Amino acid sequence: MTVAPAGPGFSTTVAALRLREWQLGPGRPTLVMDQFSAEDFHLIVDDRADVHVSSKDGRFYLGWFPHGRPGTDGEGWKIAVTGTAQVRGYHLSFDTETPADIVAAAVARVLETSRRL
Repeated sequence: MTVAPAGPGFSTTVAALRLREWQLGPGRPTLVMDQFSAEDFHLIVDDRADVHVSSKDGRFYLGWFPHGRPGTDGEGWKIAVTGTAQVRGYHLSFDTETPADIVAAAVARVLETSRRL
């Protein structure tokens, strides 16, 4: 193994390797939920206080499970898009501690890819 000699660029390289602060914790789920309109989506809050959002055509689903989705190991968010006869759908899952900002960005991107028929 070779080590680069300390020189003028050395301090810049060290600075680039310094630890960073990362956003942690679930944040505000309203950042996710505020993206859905009653015109295009159904919203249900069940007896566990889990929130379920589905598109009126039934092809998009978002579940928010603040205390974890039953039967999983800490799954807090589930996004699913149903496929067609020709193309398979997909799903995404996020932990209960995933920042809502990150989930909101994923949801926004999924919604951007949709179009009315």
